Amino acid sequence: MPLYVYRCDSCGHEVERLQRFSDPPLTTCERCGGPLEKVLFPPGLQFKGTGWYVTDYARKGTTSGRSTDTGPSESGASGSGAGKDD
Repeated sequence: MPLYVYRCDSCGHEVERLQRFSDPPLTTCERCGGPLEKVLFPPGLQFKGTGWYVTDYARKGTTSGRSTDTGPSESGASGSGAGKDD
């Protein structure tokens, strides 16, 4: 069941209620009897997994994204060392 927050337009009192989608919304403040208005909050998002990184997307001028970034650094270190000894 979702948690709804209502705020009174007259006195500013806030009320939190667990309600079903089928339940009617609250309309009157329990303190002063004034009209209640539902308070809207941004949705809570939770990203699961390894995450999003800059390297997950192709850079300008490259067509193969991540494989280009990791390939030369791993093979370049061993290959450049062998080329310098010749």
